[in-house]
Amino acid sequence: MSLFVKKPLEQVLAQAADNEKGLKRTLGATNLVALGIGAIIGAGLFVRTAAASAEAAGPAVTLSFVVAAIGCAFAGLCYAEFASMIPIAGSAYAYSYVTMGELVAWIIGWALIMEYALGAATVSIAWSEYLNNLLGGQIPYEWCHSPFESLHAASGDAVAQITAALPETAKSVKDGVLVLTEAQYSALPANLAGMVEVTSGIVNAPALIILFLLTLLLIKGTQESALVNAIIVFIKVAIVVLFIAIGWQFIKPENHNPYFIPAGTPGHDGVFQHGWGGVLGGAAIVFFAFIGFDAVSTAAQEAKNPKRDMPIGILGSLVVCTILYILFGHVLTGVANYNEFKTAGKEASVAYAIQTYMTGYGWLATAVTIAILAGFSSVILVMLMGQSRIFYTMSNDGLIPKAFGDLHPKFKTPYKANWLLFVFVGLFAAFVPGSVAGDLTSFGTLFAFVLVSAGVWIMRRKAPNIKRPFRTPAAPVVSALGVLVCTGMIIAIDIHTLQVALGWMIVGLIVYFLYSRKHSKLRNPVDILPKASDFESTKDN
Repeated sequence: MSLFVKKPLEQVLAQAADNEKGLKRTLGATNLVALGIGAIIGAGLFVRTAAASAEAAGPAVTLSFVVAAIGCAFAGLCYAEFASMIPIAGSAYAYSYVTMGELVAWIIGWALIMEYALGAATVSIAWSEYLNNLLGGQIPYEWCHSPFESLHAASGDAVAQITAALPETAKSVKDGVLVLTEAQYSALPANLAGMVEVTSGIVNAPALIILFLLTLLLIKGTQESALVNAIIVFIKVAIVVLFIAIGWQFIKPENHNPYFIPAGTPGHDGVFQHGWGGVLGGAAIVFFAFIGFDAVSTAAQEAKNPKRDMPIGILGSLVVCTILYILFGHVLTGVANYNEFKTAGKEASVAYAIQTYMTGYGWLATAVTIAILAGFSSVILVMLMGQSRIFYTMSNDGLIPKAFGDLHPKFKTPYKANWLLFVFVGLFAAFVPGSVAGDLTSFGTLFAFVLVSAGVWIMRRKAPNIKRPFRTPAAPVVSALGVLVCTGMIIAIDIHTLQVALGWMIVGLIVYFLYSRKHSKLRNPVDILPKASDFESTKDN
């Protein structure tokens, strides 16, 4: 049988319609929009806006958000068509199985493991860091970092000697304590290095705890998870709106003039660092602040009316987030000059702008940190939910062990997949530095976008008569643009990340040929046909 054997659409639709054995349909359109917003608005808004402004777009970062949103919309429209037409858990994996065959479906499913699982681990590590900042560093370094991370700190007389030897370290002194990077520590002479106290991490306990709590919530039920997510979304959106409303009165028109970074500006020599080119460069930076709407499609089998509500959830969350992003970028670059974000603030650029220019609103900086924590929490929740649903679908297809598809007898959630995912993600979050995952999550996302965009046009050509509750407008053009834009984003990822991603995909192919291909229910129809034993209990009764 061909490597590209396709799952019959009729079989998929029958599986989606089996409400007795499958996932519970409890989510409405509002839940799905909140789910999308929960996945999209994370720390990216608070961090990447300042970075894109300083590095490429200047005040025109608002237009960068528009460009990035248009790029996401191409893929979003394609997701909406598939999600309404094939309302089943599994997202891009399920769509690829129908349109491009089993091998392609496995590859995208394996890539989505990288996106959701490693993404959840990375975000939980960042959650731990922001929590410690909110608590004023009260959590000991050993208990909020992996064993592969170390803190290099000096105090007392050692500070003066080290800053004299390495003047660039002087700006890192805070409250009489100097914290050195690994590179700075390595550059110190042996006599000065001996003055530095080195503290190694043991385990990232806060990251592990938040993953455990969210896993329990997901096992309890989809409706309960959606409720908590909705509350979190309300909190972080309220804080974003609050910053926009309060910050508007602190906008200085001169910070928006000129709106585009002029050619010849020092530090902006590249094509994508000034003018309209800078807008495009900024779009590449903020693009990843939009990633997450695809997670809505993983809940298709739990939507009450997927044919109507899935397009609303996917596209509605994109529209809401785009509006908030544009207004947020306008206020941030109006309150503080974009040039300041090159050296000041960094990850805490929003807090810097508030504390420096919005007199009397220091409490808002703390609120922003709370919004970031809330944003991280909802992102982790949605990622864990999305991954467990993909596992559920792949297990039902026989491509991964049956345990991943077992539902809780009471809650009707894939609880074994949730626990196994917690173990995998938890080990990564607790013992591996967050920087290791890096852009791997983005690679998985963009790869999925490419295949979904291509899949819509393939289905239009091969199955034109299938009922499509939502139709992607100008499908050939939208599909082509979705493929081109997302492929371009993949190419823009650094070469090291691409090499690691390639290694991950090779491992996936090995797993497929050694296990998945042999256990595929599509290749072994006897596995999905009723057996004599299935009738024995009925006969006895």
